[in-house]
Amino acid sequence: MRDRQHVRFCTSFDGVRLAHATLGSGPPLVKAPNWLTHLEYEWQSPIWRHWIEGLSRHRTYIRYDARGCGLSDREPAEISFESWVRDLEAVVDTLKLERFPLLGISGGGPIAIAYATRHPERVSRLVLYGAYARGRLARGGGQETIDEAMLMCKLIELGWGTHNRSFRQVFATQFLPEASPELIDSFDELQRESSSARDALRMMQVSIQVDVTQQARAITCPTLIMHATEDGRIPFEEGRILASLIPEARFVPLESRNHILLAGEPAWKRFLEEVDAFLQSTPGGKAFAGLTARERDLLEFLARGLDNHQIAAHLVLSEKTVRNMVSSILAKLEVESRSQAIVRARTAGFGEGATTAP
Repeated sequence: MRDRQHVRFCTSFDGVRLAHATLGSGPPLVKAPNWLTHLEYEWQSPIWRHWIEGLSRHRTYIRYDARGCGLSDREPAEISFESWVRDLEAVVDTLKLERFPLLGISGGGPIAIAYATRHPERVSRLVLYGAYARGRLARGGGQETIDEAMLMCKLIELGWGTHNRSFRQVFATQFLPEASPELIDSFDELQRESSSARDALRMMQVSIQVDVTQQARAITCPTLIMHATEDGRIPFEEGRILASLIPEARFVPLESRNHILLAGEPAWKRFLEEVDAFLQSTPGGKAFAGLTARERDLLEFLARGLDNHQIAAHLVLSEKTVRNMVSSILAKLEVESRSQAIVRARTAGFGEGATTAP
């Protein structure tokens, strides 16, 4: 990758230290954590690398390790749905983000929904993929559903900390049924490194009981929901139900069997196209889409109030080049002055406070 992610730490409400990372430049996109994350291993992993690259192309992509996972504190005293939502609050507050789009993938979906309901003034747009409003035990289904959930928990309890991969690969094949053996091995390693058996089990026990159906009905921001049509981990029907709960949500089925979309499949390309179009569909969105990546980088610093000398230092350019690029941006945005460009950029989400400095 051309850029480097920058990992920092913040402290949540109960003293748990959370690792968060930023990559890219431009308007922020915050990701709520899904089940089992590791900022460093994801950065290197063929499972998640294309997600990080794709989602940071036009924006500052912000993600963090959930408590008990990755570089965040392991074995925390509390793992609960409430603590997950408050951890998201802690990261956002630390980064001083006033208003931003929020992404929820899989188990991050309910966290994002709960946060957006509590803080409607801060979430400008909501993107949900492979998400759900109801955990496995909240969906009904009787004893068979209970038995299946308990079996998954037992597999973690018995096999997670061992060298026998067969236990963890039950989850790998649910998440990635079309992956190569090499990718399955990579996912297995990521699971093992992300969390201990005890914390993985605690997180599973919380997630299967989640129910945010009432919160979903209260969402007020524009929402995009995408779901793989043959998802083996979170049923496609749960995506449809979620879309029916959130007022005026747009629902996009993606033709795939994978819960985590792979780099080479058409559904991944469609996913990125939908996200980019959705996040750019702000006032003047078409004009902003015409900017080059470098012009978007410059516009971000312009929106933060930096002068040409400061922008040149950040982008390692000459001041003359910066002046020429500013003129190009003004023409593309069809504005006459620097101040007008700043107003339009801030309206579109630039300069919202995410940092790109090391």
